[in-house]
Amino acid sequence: MRRTVFFVSDGTGITAETIGHSVLTQFEGVDFETFRLPFVDTEAKAEHAALRIKTSHMKTGMRPIVVNTIMDESLSNTVATGGGLMLDVFAPFIAPLEEELGLQRSSHVGKAHGLTNFAEYEARINATNYALSHDDGIDVRYDDAEVILVGVSRVGKTPTCLYMALHYGVKAANYPLTEEDLQRFELPARLKPYKSRLYALSIDAERLAQVREARRPGSAYATLAQCRRELEIAEKLYRREGIPMQSTTNTSIEEIASKILSQLGIEKHMF
Repeated sequence: MRRTVFFVSDGTGITAETIGHSVLTQFEGVDFETFRLPFVDTEAKAEHAALRIKTSHMKTGMRPIVVNTIMDESLSNTVATGGGLMLDVFAPFIAPLEEELGLQRSSHVGKAHGLTNFAEYEARINATNYALSHDDGIDVRYDDAEVILVGVSRVGKTPTCLYMALHYGVKAANYPLTEEDLQRFELPARLKPYKSRLYALSIDAERLAQVREARRPGSAYATLAQCRRELEIAEKLYRREGIPMQSTTNTSIEEIASKILSQLGIEKHMF
């Protein structure tokens, strides 16, 4: 089965797409072709969105699914003329909250992802810069680090650090275990003072070999035997030192980050 999905928003469309993807993953056996229509904030743009939805319906013979976060009711109604299955993300929450708070919602566009708190925004930028400057052991001064990811090369340390910085404002560093570290079979001296902030990432050897082969084709670094050896030694080291660990093989970066923050007791809300 193949179905077309439109994520329609009067802002960036990030909320519609994030929630929409989370819901769609619950339905196996369906091939969803998705399109994001952001900044639908005028009648003309709403009419254009409706036309795209209607055209898709005519082309495929099946009505599109529309995940909608437009705040203006009249614009939503215009988009609905396209004939898609309209799923209003905010609708189930607005009425109960209005009743509970005794207030009417204010239909401002883009508030979820707007630059409304400069302190929080600056914290995210600083955390991102920190992750970049402390990537792969470039800077090994970890006094300000809230979490330090350790692992062999290419297990996903860098993208996880950047995700935590961008979405949670967490100062995350990462340290790649070198061949010398593995041969010594001990925690590097520079990490020992920060043991409580360490978190290890691992991965299936077969997947690691694929990732490394794409980076350095035909190298000894990418052989399955080398990957298995490094991972086996590293995981034994994590267990001996009592460092929490998780595999990144079949886990999304969102889930990886959430588990890290939870296990280390870092309480930050998502931006």
